[in-house]
Amino acid sequence: MVTRLSRHDLSLPAGVRAPSYDLRDVTVGIVHLGVGAFHRAHQAVYTDTVLAADPTWGISGFTQRSATVRDQLAPQDGLYTVLERGAGAAPPRVIGALREVRTQDEDGGPAARIADPRVRLVTLTVTEKGYRPDAPAVGRLVAGLELRRRADAGPISVLSCDNLTANGATLRGRVAEHCAGLPDGDRLLDWITASVAFPSCVVDRIVPATTAADRAVVMAALGMCDEGAVVAEPFSQWVIEDTFAAGRPAWDATFTTDVAPYEAAKLRLLNATHSLLAYTGALAGYDTIAAAMTDPVLADAARRLMTEDAAPTLTLPDGFDLPGYQDSILRRFADPALGHRTTQVASDGSLKLPIRLLGTARDRLSAGGTPQWTALAVAAWMVYVATRQPVDDPLAETLAAATAGRAKPADLVDSLLPVFPDDLGPSWRELLVEHTARLLHN
Repeated sequence: MVTRLSRHDLSLPAGVRAPSYDLRDVTVGIVHLGVGAFHRAHQAVYTDTVLAADPTWGISGFTQRSATVRDQLAPQDGLYTVLERGAGAAPPRVIGALREVRTQDEDGGPAARIADPRVRLVTLTVTEKGYRPDAPAVGRLVAGLELRRRADAGPISVLSCDNLTANGATLRGRVAEHCAGLPDGDRLLDWITASVAFPSCVVDRIVPATTAADRAVVMAALGMCDEGAVVAEPFSQWVIEDTFAAGRPAWDATFTTDVAPYEAAKLRLLNATHSLLAYTGALAGYDTIAAAMTDPVLADAARRLMTEDAAPTLTLPDGFDLPGYQDSILRRFADPALGHRTTQVASDGSLKLPIRLLGTARDRLSAGGTPQWTALAVAAWMVYVATRQPVDDPLAETLAAATAGRAKPADLVDSLLPVFPDDLGPSWRELLVEHTARLLHN
């Protein structure tokens, strides 16, 4: 019988990094909503590093949808392995920062934990669709804040770690909207205004889906089975607005008074190019982002989206190495060790594209420019939506109905333009029709 990773046996083989602290000393100071692979490969790793010096920042994690992650990690006492892939990869590392992993319905859910005075921070990775008005995450957060107010448990910070423009301010706005619909919402909102901080941040790490082959590698390294292992690239970045209401962990992150320049660079360069490669790559028959980067036409389009479309719209922080950052993005995307699938990156396009691409298009058009490569990315999404049904998107049914029978490029473009909140004008539509025509006839 194969032994399962757990705190009862952490005598790991040489070459595997174990937690540098006693798990029994760790107490919960963070509640996290959305315990997916990205959180475990990013924020939890940063937190794991600080626990030897300050064990009061352990994480209580709550899943947002299924119980799969709970079922993977609970039998392992919240322990799991981060397996880095690619040039410069570190040895496997076992993370112990997740001291609790629960579903929304267990032990009072996240609301009861948020009300605990020992908790000083709530973090979220609920993806872009987690901030829609009908999504449950914000309601769960507000319920926890209301319990905390009633318990007089003190101030707290709420840190969104999702790819949204001004994610802290956006989350604060969603919370205010939710409070407006509650019977005693005004009183709660007054308390939130006085006692809750919503710092913004920028997160970056490529985290592909874990495969059976990855788990086999981890088993060989540990000599134990790890059902919760995650895979990640060696690169990791976290830029955080340093406005916290109740202290913060001493994360090895970049703390700043203004994350907006970093955010715009990441969304318009890295995330936008990722989407371009996902849709054009999938349409060209490539399974992974790295495979798409072997196509000289697609690789050239990726570089030109950054240099010709996005870069002119950016106001960068002092000392920011723009050419170096662009080169590093392309190197990361081209690394075949990650196996990041185009279909994974292509999910939820109706929510991602306005954040990643339309701002660049709007700014270039306003300046009299022609955002050719940004239009290519959006047109590729349109063709992908029309030809790859069903797509993984919260508007999947709407998109399928809109594109049904739309064989002509102009008809297809006109059927999908209403999905986006902004009308960028006739020249933008013409660019989309031109690219859609070429893509449909390739």
